[in-house]
Amino acid sequence: MTAGISVDLRSATPPYEQIRTQITSLVAVGALPPGTRLPTIRSLAADLGIAAGTVGRAYRELEQAGVITTGRRNGTSVAVPAAAASAGPSAKAPGRTAPKQPPPAHDAALIAAADGCIAAARAAGLDDEALVALVRTRLGRHPR
Repeated sequence: MTAGISVDLRSATPPYEQIRTQITSLVAVGALPPGTRLPTIRSLAADLGIAAGTVGRAYRELEQAGVITTGRRNGTSVAVPAAAASAGPSAKAPGRTAPKQPPPAHDAALIAAADGCIAAARAAGLDDEALVALVRTRLGRHPR
């Protein structure tokens, strides 16, 4: 499962940070929904051609941030948001709609994704105007 995850060894951004940012972004946009199993540290490291310790550091930081969970039995997977985990069938009051704003955990993930995008743009030599133009172009391809 390296689809969507890559490492640019020439980048000024450390490889563990690139992995952390990319996984956070994939979770934030829903490409990795809660409960999705991630590859083992060794497997992802081998696929990316980097040291296992590098992937391990990214996974540790993601776990500390609450983006992923790791268990002996089930491996590493995308964390289920606390609100969804504690909500049972009767947790929602009848006739009420879900809030339009994402829970705080998603806010952090979106901020991390934006920071990663900005870092990648800076590393590629893009100025602010070029980055904004790129984002606007991409937004046009993703209807609401």
